[in-house]
Amino acid sequence: MSVASTEDVLSRWLPFRACTGAEPGALPLYCLPHAGGAASAFRMWQRRLPGVAVQPVQLPGRESRHREPPYERMEPLVSDLADTVLADVEASAAGRRYALYGHSLGAIVAFELIREIRRRGGPAPVHLFVSGSDAPHLTREDGPPVRDMNPKEVAELLRTLGGTPEWLLSDPDALAMIIHAVQADFTVKETYVYRDEPLLDLPISLLTSSADPRVSPLKAAGWSTLTSAHFAPYSFDGGHFAVLEQAARTHAIVTEALRPWV
Repeated sequence: MSVASTEDVLSRWLPFRACTGAEPGALPLYCLPHAGGAASAFRMWQRRLPGVAVQPVQLPGRESRHREPPYERMEPLVSDLADTVLADVEASAAGRRYALYGHSLGAIVAFELIREIRRRGGPAPVHLFVSGSDAPHLTREDGPPVRDMNPKEVAELLRTLGGTPEWLLSDPDALAMIIHAVQADFTVKETYVYRDEPLLDLPISLLTSSADPRVSPLKAAGWSTLTSAHFAPYSFDGGHFAVLEQAARTHAIVTEALRPWV
């Protein structure tokens, strides 16, 4: 791949790559959004974490990539994402060091991304942050497949989760602009199959919320069994998006955890 084509790929997956506001050599933190979410969910995190270059990830099918078909399966998603992260890590001045943050579906994607990079012999992240998600080996979808829902049912699901403006959910034209990505992302989750592999050898921080309608506290605690390294749980008051709504506390947790590497 040429330098020009590599830069084009990185700019599509990491649309705010040039806007981190971080000092040279800052530790990249790749942030993976929830189902139907976009890079803008983490845009305001940039310039908020000292020594950290926040890199919101943009998946196809939304915002700047709205013309691209979204993924509907985990394997091709993490394969292409691994290409991107490895290319960016190699180009950074952080010495092949980086961290990952995933919320909801993004947590499972981050976990599988680490395992894909490990299979390739690439560098492991120094830390994994997960929120809004049961552990990958315990996660289950109990309701009807979201891909089979009509627009009103999808809107009601998003309304229950919170985090989506009511004006968007109530406007059929606006909802039509995001529904394909939402249903595709949920299909990634609903068709995901966990497979046993060796434990991760890196610290994991788990951020859970007290009133999250889609996460079981017991199943979320299962993240502790997936690493041989340090595990740190944190609890927030609020719903599925509490970690984004209470960003200052989330930033403090991430900053403290990454302090040894920045």
